[in-house]
Amino acid sequence: MAEPARLSRPHRRPHRLSMAALALIPAWIIVVAAYIGTVIWTIVISFTGSKLLPVYNFVGLDQYVRLFASDRWQVSVWHLAVFGVLFIVCCLIVGFLLAVALDQKIRFENTFRTIFLYPYAMSFIVTGLVWQWLMNPNLGIQNTVRNWGWTSFTFDWAVNSKLAVFALVIAAIWQASGLVMALMLAGLRGVDSELWKAAKIDRIPTWRVYVSIILPILTPTITTATVLLSIAVIKVYDLVVALTNGGPGTASEMPAKFVMDNLGQRQNIGLATAASTVMLITVICVVSPWLYHTYFRRQSRRPA
Repeated sequence: MAEPARLSRPHRRPHRLSMAALALIPAWIIVVAAYIGTVIWTIVISFTGSKLLPVYNFVGLDQYVRLFASDRWQVSVWHLAVFGVLFIVCCLIVGFLLAVALDQKIRFENTFRTIFLYPYAMSFIVTGLVWQWLMNPNLGIQNTVRNWGWTSFTFDWAVNSKLAVFALVIAAIWQASGLVMALMLAGLRGVDSELWKAAKIDRIPTWRVYVSIILPILTPTITTATVLLSIAVIKVYDLVVALTNGGPGTASEMPAKFVMDNLGQRQNIGLATAASTVMLITVICVVSPWLYHTYFRRQSRRPA
């Protein structure tokens, strides 16, 4: 009596798969309508002369010409480049060093890991408000240190037009380095212990093992972390608004804030959608090589 039941299971599997696919239809409709549909609509509006409300008087590439001729947009792109390079490089370095430290089987590892990862659980709004207070000349670190007697000490980066971008970098590193630490630590725990034994037998310096052996092994992890950080760089908005609000003046202006300002205060939907389309293309250029290397290239290497 058990054999007919076993034979009937393969016939039930296609039925279960079809039911699962049927159950996912509403989700796919939402994805197509809410995401892909709005992306297409945004691109279409970027070719119109829309101001306060969207209209369909197509003006060709006029909005893109105005966008790239805008001094404010050029400044925001330059700030994004500076912020992005410093943020990604420093996060990778700090996260890797934290992971190496935790990988030494130290005491209270779980406690330290939680402490380092905790800032990433916060939103960028909370991070921005915390660092706004810390960098406030009248309330934060500068005021505290001066009350201790060091009257020449300054830490007013959030209100200093020459250092405002670097204030954003510090706050962002504080939040995101914990994520890199978690990814790197998972990668380090996956390294074969026999490599370390062989390195000790050959008396290879520890730093050389990390540079020549461990880092190449962690290349997929580093690539994943870089892609995640790059996407966070392109869409950075909450941190800017909470910490500096793009100021002083335009000293910390970013493309995402440029888009939101034109959608709201400046009431120029056409220019805002053109800027958001450029940001979308940038994200695609960043993510596509990673997707190709992670999925498509691996599938092509599999034997038929």
